[in-house]
Amino acid sequence: MIRSLRARLILSHILPILVIIPLAAFALFYVLETQFLLPTMADDLSQEARYLAEISRPEFQLFGNPVIGSNMLKRVGLDPAIQVMFMDANGRLLFTSDDQGRNQLGTFVVTEGINQAQAGNEVILTNYSIFRLNDVLVDVLSPVKSSQEEVIGVVRVSYRSESIFLLLSRLRNLITVVLILGLLVGMTLGSILGLSIANPIRKVTASVYGLVRGERKDTLPEEGPLEIRDLSRAVNQLVERLGDLETARRHLLANLVHELGRPLGAIRSGIQSILRGADQDPQLLGELTRGIDEEAARMQHVLDELAHLHDEVIGTLELNKEPILIGEWLPKMLLPWRQAAGEKEIDWHENIADDLPSISGDPIRLAQVFGNLASNAIKYTPQGGSVWISAGANEQQIWICFKDNGSGIPEREHELIFEPFYRGEQGRKIKQGMGLGLSIARDILHAHGGEIELVSEEDHGSQFIIWLPRL
Repeated sequence: MIRSLRARLILSHILPILVIIPLAAFALFYVLETQFLLPTMADDLSQEARYLAEISRPEFQLFGNPVIGSNMLKRVGLDPAIQVMFMDANGRLLFTSDDQGRNQLGTFVVTEGINQAQAGNEVILTNYSIFRLNDVLVDVLSPVKSSQEEVIGVVRVSYRSESIFLLLSRLRNLITVVLILGLLVGMTLGSILGLSIANPIRKVTASVYGLVRGERKDTLPEEGPLEIRDLSRAVNQLVERLGDLETARRHLLANLVHELGRPLGAIRSGIQSILRGADQDPQLLGELTRGIDEEAARMQHVLDELAHLHDEVIGTLELNKEPILIGEWLPKMLLPWRQAAGEKEIDWHENIADDLPSISGDPIRLAQVFGNLASNAIKYTPQGGSVWISAGANEQQIWICFKDNGSGIPEREHELIFEPFYRGEQGRKIKQGMGLGLSIARDILHAHGGEIELVSEEDHGSQFIIWLPRL
């Protein structure tokens, strides 16, 4: 069994050629010889036979003398490849142009079609096979009639195979040579075409194996047939995506070291202080305990984000939905962030109507979304700035808008900001977070059938608009 794709492609092009060309050769032989050569020969013989029948009528009774027949044929200038026979009305041989057949003069000729010719009809016979040359290829029998239209004899004109064997052999040899050349050209082109398909596939395969071995190579050239170009493009995109994932992995490790290392260090420092006797001072003990609790909460937040990311990756994100009255639930949920804004001296504005319609959602997951957006608004708004929270509804959806007058987000980052582990320029400056918050928020909203929209301009603040289907 042939396992190589290259060999299969080459054979798939060559085998049809090996079958088609011999069949085409036989078909060409048959068409040329039966549709052109033999009909032309038959027409020529028919004209010759009728002409001989006409000019021989006045002296037909004298054809018993071979000299008279030979002289007439010389006058006519008949093709030497043509054999001529004259028979009387009873079929008795009077004359033949074949020297070997003159010993049969006076005998009765028994041949196909003689009866029809004696009845006054012209008869054209062909005896042809593509695989062999028969003794007589074309035979024409034409009646010789008197002035009273009575049949007085029969003229038989024949093309014998030996006379045109050379012509047919040359014709067949020429066609055979042309077909063999066509076969060789077809096989060559089939091999080239097969290789042109197989070689790009080999390059793609080598690139994939290089990825498996951890080798980074240049992007594949997108060349060859359309399907191969599509395959190369897909592999290039895969390489690019793997590179992005590798970068994300490195960012994740770096962020984990930072996000977990700092709280762990703070917790360890607090515990050591307690062990050194800080518990003797109630005020100091309280501050240390609160600090340890805050750092532990920060670690828990990081672990929660990683858990959500894990659920999203493996497709196990579950929602515990229930009816939620946004007008009542949202202000209560935002209370801790309102207080945090006040501590940073940021003006906090809420415009949330009490009669907003209900939605079906997971309150814990949605609190994670709104809390992240509120936290980002406070984080990226300078002291003395403002944050606005508003909500409304249309016939099918409710919307919640988080707006600030902070640093804003450059347009080039609008799509990237929702990718996992991506932190914008401002995020990298303040060195907080792992770049998962907005990605997680979008995933949760999508799971609720909702969407999130960003409207932002650098140095002019940001708006995050959430859309959720209403009940």
